[in-house]
Amino acid sequence: MHAYRSHTCAALTAGNVGETVRLSGWVHRKRDHGGVLFVDLRDHYGITQIVADSDSPALPTLESLRVESVVTIDGVVKARSDATQNPNLATGAIEVFAQVATVQSHAQELPMPVAGDAEYPEDIRLRYRFLDLRRERLHQNIMLRSKVISSIRQRMIGQGFTEFQTPILTASSPEGARDYLVPSRVHPGKFYALPQAPQMFKQLLMVAGFDRYFQIAPCFRDEDARADRSPGEFYQLDFEMSYVTQEDVFQAIEPVLHGVFEEFADWQGKGRTVSALPFKRIPYRESMLKYGNDKPDLRNPILISDVSDQFVGSGFGRFASIVEAGDVVRAIPAPGTADKSRKFFDDMNAWAQGEGFAGLGYATRKGGEWGGPIAKNHGEDKMTAMADALGLGPDDGLFFAAGKEGQAAKLAGLARTRVAESLGLIDQSRFEFCWIVDFPMFEYDEDNKKVDFSHNPFSMPQGEMEALETKDPLDILAYQYDIVCNGVELSSGAIRNHRPEIMYKAFEIAGYSQAEVDTNFAGMINAFKFGAPPHGGSAPGIDRIVMLLADEPNIREVIVFPMTQKAEDLMMGAPNFATPKQLKELNLRVAPQAGATATDVDKAVAPKAG
Repeated sequence: MHAYRSHTCAALTAGNVGETVRLSGWVHRKRDHGGVLFVDLRDHYGITQIVADSDSPALPTLESLRVESVVTIDGVVKARSDATQNPNLATGAIEVFAQVATVQSHAQELPMPVAGDAEYPEDIRLRYRFLDLRRERLHQNIMLRSKVISSIRQRMIGQGFTEFQTPILTASSPEGARDYLVPSRVHPGKFYALPQAPQMFKQLLMVAGFDRYFQIAPCFRDEDARADRSPGEFYQLDFEMSYVTQEDVFQAIEPVLHGVFEEFADWQGKGRTVSALPFKRIPYRESMLKYGNDKPDLRNPILISDVSDQFVGSGFGRFASIVEAGDVVRAIPAPGTADKSRKFFDDMNAWAQGEGFAGLGYATRKGGEWGGPIAKNHGEDKMTAMADALGLGPDDGLFFAAGKEGQAAKLAGLARTRVAESLGLIDQSRFEFCWIVDFPMFEYDEDNKKVDFSHNPFSMPQGEMEALETKDPLDILAYQYDIVCNGVELSSGAIRNHRPEIMYKAFEIAGYSQAEVDTNFAGMINAFKFGAPPHGGSAPGIDRIVMLLADEPNIREVIVFPMTQKAEDLMMGAPNFATPKQLKELNLRVAPQAGATATDVDKAVAPKAG
């Protein structure tokens, strides 16, 4: 027999009754029933119930063990009675009567339990992540992640893509988020950067003649954490294609994403559905109007409408003056709220003020009768005409977001989500995908009083050079697109600008000289001068895909070893001070920070060279 196990802890069934077996695993739970000890033995695969009574030589050893100790059990498989079988376990029809227990490793008192679903503070969970990962939910999440990546890889290869690896140590880019810098020992004073994405390399692969590239790519960005964004590092399905239009990109990646989500839609019995192919295409401006953002959750049935024209010359003076000033009023339906008290509407207004907005107007309606100051001043007939135009029923109320277009859209989008959540309107059993297309190429930067890129500066403008030379920059659209699922942006992508003369002109409009483009993007612009095919791609986020499939609210729950929101690894103690020897090798000195202790300064400051 093998030294540690003849079977895993999920393998034994009624067909093994009477066999002598050997199992190894962690002591998951112990239950003492008056001279009979039951131990749930757990390994990666599952749980087997171990039994020891006064006739078992293993009883004293098992009684002495703390939970999470590692033990090897030799014993005989016995059938459980019908009354004691556990249908929730693969091994629920049997138990193993322990004859020998060999302790492989003693566990100390635990800082957090592994059994059970109790929540624990983030710092404890991350400091003892190896324990946290033993817990069933998290263990299953990480297994899901592995399966999803394997499925994606197979599907991409099936679509004719070839996997390549791009560099981790590369050059800093002036565009995008903050870089993580790596000092060079052999080039004093110079730094590498960890890639924020393999963007330039994957485009260079197209220039090099590799037609369809992909990789499960690690990316590094020094940015703050969010529920759907991990600080420091993340992984994405990075891909690029040559000789393609925007529609070709969609047709290549949609079956991959649709197939993966269908494959795991029933993960842990959730039974969710996936939106049909092809995914819906929504122009950016339409998305901003109807949903209040560019990552709409299509499970939410509420649609925002512009009702500015309805308030021209209105008796509700505040909205009338807003419209006369050239600003907007957006309406957010509140369906079926006739039974809601005024407090529901007042609470929504208070919430909007708490989010930093001036407020959220509202009008109530019950059986066709309007209520509230807006309805009273605007007039019953005008309110009914507005409701009819919006397709509302006699018991549907309205919220209003008014002001500058950008702010009104933002508030309306947030309110749309909050109303739907409050009323239970979001269907949790669906994955709804869409593409957001036709992003503006440029936007006006109010702070710097200049035109700048609004999305990806390396995208091909729709209309190419002619558009750049003849159109108002703010009217130019780009071949840029985002893929969105359930209100989560999975990735941005674009058809790339592969022609140097168009790139120079686009950057000129944004205030960059040809010399600056040549300096900052030398590798790519030089390559394009030697014959570049039309190409495009995207990069859906692996972490976000798994987060959606696992139905987790936070991305840390699907990452093996995540960092804290402050980008700290509590388990490994990173980041940390470099030793004086390391700093000297790298020709670096660290300036003491305000508030640093003398010990910190001793750790952080290298001695002078020589």
